[in-house]
Amino acid sequence: MYQFKNLSNNYIYVIGDIMIDHYIYGSCDRISPEAPVQIVDMQREEYTLGGAGNVVKNLVSLGANTGIISVCGQDEGLKIIVNGLEDLKVSDHKMIIDPSRSTTIKTRIVSNKHQLLRIDKENKHYIEDSIADQIIAELNSRIKDIHIVIISDYCKGVLSEKAIHTIINICKEHGVKTIVDSKDPLLSKYNNADIIKPNKKEASIATGIKIVDDKTLGEACRKIAGTTNCETVIITLSEEGMAIFHEGVLTKIPTKALDIFDVTGAGDTVVAAIAFALLNDLSLIEACDFANHAAAVVVAKAGSATATLNEINNFFAYN
Repeated sequence: MYQFKNLSNNYIYVIGDIMIDHYIYGSCDRISPEAPVQIVDMQREEYTLGGAGNVVKNLVSLGANTGIISVCGQDEGLKIIVNGLEDLKVSDHKMIIDPSRSTTIKTRIVSNKHQLLRIDKENKHYIEDSIADQIIAELNSRIKDIHIVIISDYCKGVLSEKAIHTIINICKEHGVKTIVDSKDPLLSKYNNADIIKPNKKEASIATGIKIVDDKTLGEACRKIAGTTNCETVIITLSEEGMAIFHEGVLTKIPTKALDIFDVTGAGDTVVAAIAFALLNDLSLIEACDFANHAAAVVVAKAGSATATLNEINNFFAYN
């Protein structure tokens, strides 16, 4: 049973690619007479925060004090994101406007619980240095209240090399732990981060090592640690659990999931849960075990779900 009696007032801050997950739900039982495609009779739609925004949702669900810095376009998507953050009661958020890009929106068309189509609206070019300077200024203005920074890099252009290097250096100077969750295979750009957290596929691509057993898993971890000069590598292994490489030692934690319905956003849950547990003085292994239980809760739900402490403790108590 996990008990956090004195939840810290310090912030876990998220910096990275925020986006909107747009879902259109409807029935589908006709083929168009115009082309051999399905017709979906739209019944409802919803918008939710995705990417780095999903990390924030998970932190809020756990009860963490959290904030976010990201970049959006000057468009309707910006309003949706700000409204979404305010609905979550995330008062400390800064969306920097980049007039050269649109806010990332992923539209999924769903019928009978099956996704029929996804449409992405996005610009993935890297931000200009002037935008990076604004991110850095926002971080500097808050750094005294921050304990952990999660760098959530979905490769949508918000995290340029200048931004990443400066963010990590600022955190190092102020004793703030950095946790990187990135889709970018070029992990060297995260040099000196504290924790690097790829999944198995991402780790294989980044290292060029096909992970098939503990030997290759250890080799991949060592290569990532050497490339990034990080303290810890955590690799999520889906149904095989999680691997932690720290001080040259590889530790594996088996999965806690009993039912896997949807793995969407599970990586965001893991990184948020690790940060939350470390903030509240759990050891690295305890934090990863907590994250494993949190992931087991969310993969049993549909979509980019979150887990509360009560749900995690109930799962822990009965499994």
